[in-house]
Amino acid sequence: MTGLILLIVGLILVLVGAGRLVDSSASLARRAGISDLAIGLTVVAFGTSLPELAVNVFAALEGNASVAIGNITGSNIANILLIGGLSALLYPLHVGRGTVWKEIPFGLLAAVTLWLMCSGRPFLSREGAVLSRSEGLTLLLFFVLFLYYTAGIAPRIAGLSETTGAGSGDLKGILLTLLLGLALLIAGGKATVSGALRLADWAGLSEGFIAATLVAVGTSIPELATSVVAAWKKNPEIAVGNIVGSNLFNIFLVLGVSSLIQPLAVPAELGLSIGMTVGASLLLFVCMFTGQRHRIDRWEGLLMLALYGLSLWMQSQQ
Repeated sequence: MTGLILLIVGLILVLVGAGRLVDSSASLARRAGISDLAIGLTVVAFGTSLPELAVNVFAALEGNASVAIGNITGSNIANILLIGGLSALLYPLHVGRGTVWKEIPFGLLAAVTLWLMCSGRPFLSREGAVLSRSEGLTLLLFFVLFLYYTAGIAPRIAGLSETTGAGSGDLKGILLTLLLGLALLIAGGKATVSGALRLADWAGLSEGFIAATLVAVGTSIPELATSVVAAWKKNPEIAVGNIVGSNLFNIFLVLGVSSLIQPLAVPAELGLSIGMTVGASLLLFVCMFTGQRHRIDRWEGLLMLALYGLSLWMQSQQ
């Protein structure tokens, strides 16, 4: 019963925090003349990836590679299939050409990089594979390149100058709202994960399954709330930018930091989850060219949700 209450409280916190975060991020974008996409790929993505970072740091310190790696692969699968699917059902996600040819392929590159580091062949982890400190450093270097790249592609909004002060509210108020939103998301994400783990322990589920499903979904709730609220408010660039940006943060930053703290031996049972991460990233790219170009339609969102359900079932059978 305690776990259920904690889970409900966490969900309420992340929903409230997500609304404040999306509003303040959009206001910052308009004031600075920076695109919503760039904000979604950096500020929002980092804030919503903090629960994954917190969980992984503790998992790495305890030498629990199953939780550290399973949390990231499961979160990335949920970000695309579950969150992307739900967001597209609410409002078709039409994105710009830059997202299609730059941001989404960059996310696919991150997934493939992780697979190459962890696996010798598709869907099966290489025996004895380890995410070493040198590979963690490589992931962090990719992360730095990603930040540099994002700063370079942040387009200026036509008709605005840096001194126009476009956007409602004073800067101090916007920043305070942004920080409040991040704080609520982090607190809510932590409460949600704690509640989910208590419920899972009561149900007697295995650690590997918990890491790639319940823990992953729990830490992805901030991304879920943020992207769903953005889609509801008809801001698809933030919705998609948050998904792609969070996936990049998860692999390059969170796993990079985790494996620097302590090398992570890759459990063979997570080979399927790693392969699904690549598959989900590839599907997101393919969806840009099926149906209406450069848009995730509602039927594609429904397909994503069905595939997410299938992925949960396949992982439960291991």
